[in-house]
Amino acid sequence: MKYSQKNPPHYPLYQASGINLMRQKRQVLYDVSIAIQSGQVTGLIGPNSAGKSSLLEVLTGFLTPQTGTVALKEKEVARWSSTELAKVVAYMPQENLAHWPVSVYDYVALGRIPHLGFEQKANAQGQAFIELALQKVDVAHLRYRPVTELSGGELSRVCLARVLAVDAEVILADEPIAGLDPGQQLSIMQVLQQEAKAGKAVVAVVHDLAIAGRFCDSLWLMNKGKIVCSGAPDDVLSKQNLREVYHINIKEIATQPRVVMPWSLCDKQDTVIPLSKPDV
Repeated sequence: MKYSQKNPPHYPLYQASGINLMRQKRQVLYDVSIAIQSGQVTGLIGPNSAGKSSLLEVLTGFLTPQTGTVALKEKEVARWSSTELAKVVAYMPQENLAHWPVSVYDYVALGRIPHLGFEQKANAQGQAFIELALQKVDVAHLRYRPVTELSGGELSRVCLARVLAVDAEVILADEPIAGLDPGQQLSIMQVLQQEAKAGKAVVAVVHDLAIAGRFCDSLWLMNKGKIVCSGAPDDVLSKQNLREVYHINIKEIATQPRVVMPWSLCDKQDTVIPLSKPDV
């Protein structure tokens, strides 16, 4: 696996090797090996059904692969207790569900359960983590509102606050900006970037290639259950890689970091299918 020069490799906090996974009698991951570094945002990109969510669920310990190993701090995930693992790894699933009309504060406080148990209330330190999480994602003003009354964007931010309240060393976020407006997308990605700068390891599934290139230190490009390319965004988001995996042609914006924009479709023979030209 390649790494950008500004983030030289060091011993990975999280490592998976030779992962093969079957779901409903269908193989969804093929010989996947990855390493997750502290202090980095790693973007997981690729088409729908590429295996991105399945890989995150393997890393969380929710799914057990048929072959391969997953190790956290040099200890196999299978040997961690669920409580101890939940203190170190915080997971934001793709679907943000809120079935019960609990307050935003109480919902975010669920992030402290691995540290306290279900029956104990957060102590002063736990309350401080909850307050900080509410402030980081700008939902402190919603603390008394039932989560069932939130908009989609508000609920996404509250779910991220619950993840931050754990104060875990690893954050795994499955499409944390899906369905959000551009301002909300930038806000959430900035929070994840700040968490990485504070020394945490962040892995996020992202479909927006411009966002991925802008906020991620490294990328894993997945297709058909395999990681076909990994490394610095400038290397992964190449015209050839995106044409082969997404069957698209791109336009590049000359910025630092480099930004790419999907521009036209191409078939398997690279015949360009033009899209309507956007208003400029």
